[in-house]
Parts: sequence; C-alpha cells; structure tokens
Amino acid sequence: MNLTARDIIIQPLITEKTNAAMARGTYTFRVHPSATKAQVHNAIEEIFKVRVVKVNTMNVRGKPRRYGLRVGRTRNWKKAIVTLAPGQRIPFFEGV
Repeated sequence: MNLTARDIIIQPLITEKTNAAMARGTYTFRVHPSATKAQVHNAIEEIFKVRVVKVNTMNVRGKPRRYGLRVGRTRNWKKAIVTLAPGQRIPFFEGV
C-alpha cells in the first residue's frame, strides 16, 4: 500500500495528558492502522520539518457502545507517540 505523509497522519490528539507531554517534546497523533514506525517517523519529519528521535505506536481497541437496543463498538484505531529532539517544537500546537 502506497501511503503519502498526509495519509499516514490522520489527526493530532489533544487532551490534558497529551498537552502536558507536549511540554516535554512528545506529541501524539492518530495514524493510519497499517502505518509502521518508520513511515510515521518520515511523515512527521516531512510535514512539520522537525527531527524525530523516537516513535512508539499502539493499537487502541474500540469501546463498546449501545445504540438503542443494539450493542456495537467503535472502530479500532492506531495511536503514535512521537518524541522530538531536544529543543525541537511543532509550532502548530503552540497555544492549544
């Protein structure tokens, strides 16, 4: 499967926990389920023009949900936690 950098990075995850991690140079993204660590590494460097030191990925299971009488679940998805080199920042996230 031939994915571009914009296909790999789906959206940033902004929560209280990830906001605190941004101060330490760690950013969290929702990524394509078939993306590898190397692909995420290259995509972040290409899109944001920063130097990536480490990438951790994890598969997140969908949560059970009720829709009236039916029981279903949300989709499974993949999360990537990206650590940047010391002194590097992604200006897109500043002030969020």
